[in-house]
Amino acid sequence: MFDRSKAVGGAHPAARLPEWPTVVLSVAIYGGFLAVTWWWQSFPLALVVVVGGWLIAWHGSLQHEVIHGHPTRLSWVNDAIGWLPLSLWLPYAIYKESHLEHHRDEHLTDPIEDPESSYFTRAAWEQLGAAGRILALWNTTLFGRLTIGPAVMILSFLAQEWRLVLANEPGRRGMWAAHGLGVAVIIFWVTAICGMPLWLYLFGFVYVGAAMTRLRSYAEHRYAESHDERTAIVENSRLFGLLFLYNNLHVLHHRKPGIPWYRLPRIYRDNREILIRSNGGLVYNGYWDIVRRFFLRPHDDPTHPRHS
Repeated sequence: MFDRSKAVGGAHPAARLPEWPTVVLSVAIYGGFLAVTWWWQSFPLALVVVVGGWLIAWHGSLQHEVIHGHPTRLSWVNDAIGWLPLSLWLPYAIYKESHLEHHRDEHLTDPIEDPESSYFTRAAWEQLGAAGRILALWNTTLFGRLTIGPAVMILSFLAQEWRLVLANEPGRRGMWAAHGLGVAVIIFWVTAICGMPLWLYLFGFVYVGAAMTRLRSYAEHRYAESHDERTAIVENSRLFGLLFLYNNLHVLHHRKPGIPWYRLPRIYRDNREILIRSNGGLVYNGYWDIVRRFFLRPHDDPTHPRHS
């Protein structure tokens, strides 16, 4: 059986203060962001876009890490590390709330119960109309997920949040007010201080970063009768593994979300056979394997089998 005490690596992460690799990572991300935005005119535009998108996606991975109780035992310190909205569109408080809800594994992929599901109920699918269904089908391919996927994700999220704000959902307006202050600081720094055109930040940093993040989430989950078999593993990915803080080893993360990112590879290697057996063999050999299988082919039927 999977050795859960071994997976934790000793005491629970909350008992360690602090986890220095994550502290160093946060300094590298924020320092890199300040450096690239300040000296952006000194670098080729293509390099600015690649590095900028990487930093936004990396920051999203850092936010995911602090949501799960890292790098300190003090939640307010962790939240302070992850709060700054470099991506502009996603309030940290809302991300934290919805992501922890996503970790109710018995509801994984369910379009009603899982806030990170990419599936539709049959009723929602019919309401899309012909044009909407074409876009949704395109978005089930990896090519679509990387091109229109960020726009679909961001616009649908903002539309949903707008409805909640109008309905005066408890706490929502306060979350967005605090988020707005952070967004104003980022935009002021980027445009007024660094002289970067807003369009460049929106596309070269935010959109490209969102596309990199969509690569990670594209094949993470797939419906299966057993909820243990709904979470994938992407092996042999050193570069993207670092970008995603080894969240590509997704089964291990869902089974033990308290493990810090830098311990995941070793613990995965020690428990590989058990983890693969537990998820029904849903394993990809790197992200090129996902590209080969799904670049122009759907990952799955977009309508959820239990809501059809």
